[in-house]
Amino acid sequence: MQEIVENYKILDLYKDANVIKKMSFADLDKFAQDIRSFLIDKVSKTGGHLASNLGVVELTLSLYNVFDFDNDRLVWDVGHQAYIHKILTGRKDKFDTLRKYQGLSGFPKRDESIYDRFETGHSSTSISAALGMARARDLSGKKHEVVAVIGDGALTGGMALEALNDVGYKKTKIIIILNDNEMSIGKNVGGLSTYLSKLRVDPKYNKLKQEVDTTLRKIPSIGKGMADSIEKIKDGIKQVIVPSMLFEDMGLRYFGPIDGHNIKDLSKVMSMAKGINEPVIIHVVTQKGKGYKYAEKNPGKFHGVGPFNCDSGEMCTSGGSSYSGAFGSEIVEIASEHKNVVAITAAMRDGTGLNKFAEKFPNRFFDVGIAEQHAVTLAAGMASEGLKPVFAVYSTFLQRAYDQVLHDVCIQKLPVVFAIDRAGIVGEDGETHQGVFDLSFLSHMPNMTIMTPKCIPELKTMLRWAVKQNHPIAIRYPRGGDYTDLELIPVENFIKGKWEVVYKSEFVEKPRKKIAVIAAGKMVQHALLAKDRLEPSSVDLTIVNSCFIKPIDKEFIKKLLNEGFSIITVEDNVIHGGLGSAVLQYAASIGSKMEIINLGFKDEFITHGSVDVLYKLYGLDASGIASSIRKLL
Repeated sequence: MQEIVENYKILDLYKDANVIKKMSFADLDKFAQDIRSFLIDKVSKTGGHLASNLGVVELTLSLYNVFDFDNDRLVWDVGHQAYIHKILTGRKDKFDTLRKYQGLSGFPKRDESIYDRFETGHSSTSISAALGMARARDLSGKKHEVVAVIGDGALTGGMALEALNDVGYKKTKIIIILNDNEMSIGKNVGGLSTYLSKLRVDPKYNKLKQEVDTTLRKIPSIGKGMADSIEKIKDGIKQVIVPSMLFEDMGLRYFGPIDGHNIKDLSKVMSMAKGINEPVIIHVVTQKGKGYKYAEKNPGKFHGVGPFNCDSGEMCTSGGSSYSGAFGSEIVEIASEHKNVVAITAAMRDGTGLNKFAEKFPNRFFDVGIAEQHAVTLAAGMASEGLKPVFAVYSTFLQRAYDQVLHDVCIQKLPVVFAIDRAGIVGEDGETHQGVFDLSFLSHMPNMTIMTPKCIPELKTMLRWAVKQNHPIAIRYPRGGDYTDLELIPVENFIKGKWEVVYKSEFVEKPRKKIAVIAAGKMVQHALLAKDRLEPSSVDLTIVNSCFIKPIDKEFIKKLLNEGFSIITVEDNVIHGGLGSAVLQYAASIGSKMEIINLGFKDEFITHGSVDVLYKLYGLDASGIASSIRKLL
């Protein structure tokens, strides 16, 4: 594709955001095409969020054309669509490092640029954050603008609606850009709607409307009634022909829908909105994947991608077997056998592998949108009536429903199965998406059972066991697949709280030490690879699959300690509150003096980078585990 690989003529000459205000609309349109070519070229090499960024090129240029973000504030909801924002704020030359360790983050980062005013990674937070900034501005007597950009999908999150309610009640001046990329909230009803929108952003129209209302109300006896009647008629008409009146009913001025790829129209509406001293919402309609035919045709596939071929749109890496895929296939089989099994997701049907389930059992599949709290309590309600709900959710997003898991599921001991995908580190998405807290925040909840499979086949047997139980169960599993050079036999018959020995040294005549490695989930595979890096005669080694994280196998731990084993726990989770903490706590309770070392993630947020790099950095790869064993010798 020649247009992708050619030099970016305008972009190469671009210096800073002030240049944008001096450019003609024709040049801005050409600049938009330059930026698209640049994005496709760079993301095809590094991977990243492509479709969402291609959809907001003109929107971002319009924002920088109208606002002064040296002083004004800009908050991106989720932040996965902020690549153009990064290009325009001096980070173009770092795009070869996008999402790589110590490189450019795929999300806004405060320590990366002064223009990244607020860090985001989860959805539905932007309006709350921007509102906080606006109220801080007002209290300090400053005058700058505060802008939040939120997608129509993120608006389904309860937090966004809570913030809208607050905005409308207090009438705090804030500008909200609703980026509607074809999962529309309001329907564009054509020319009349556009005409009304233009009228409503015209300051002369707003001034005239206020003057007419004031004049009418001054007429003795009949004035107030006339004004109220006209207002009711106007509102009735608007309810029919103007979309998304919900916003105005909540106290926000609504403008739109506006073509999100027309820089001239966008700039005009944003400029008008700046002059209105009350909260404004601008409804912008965009197309995900705009300008790249493969992304336009399949925006879901190009939402978050690995490296791909620009010319063909084909991904550079083959799929292979994955935990998500295995979960998706097995839950279909289980649901075919158990008619009370239902599946729930929070806008992650594709990512969690529930496509087949949704197609085969449409009446038993529930996508609630970006609303994890609602999803959990919905599952609790279903379970209370005899259904067997399985909530498939990324580890990082389950954090958003902590109280619902504790209060609505665990207290009532309801049989909800939590299929926790992307547990452990996910790599390039970085701090906001690493799934390294679920063991810690679930393990202290009474009535909760936590399981983790050592391999893909074990996930299937685990899921079958879980749906037969009558209490809450969380099954956590990683992104991707297994190591192909290991042959692992899944546990077929689980006994609650009992672990499995997957390796035990043959007789070692004079071992320097007896060491047991107790590993969680995929870390069992890392431990098995680590043993091959050790001298067989140096250690009496046992490797344990802690398939249950809660309850732990206290009887087995006690046996190991009594036999003189030092213990190394390995988990793809923060150490604090995880598997290692539970083993240490139990060992202390029985007065054991044996050495216990916990391997996992430190008390810190984990940056972005490839999974392999991050495992190595924290000593959780095969080499790192082998090194920890040698230190004990």
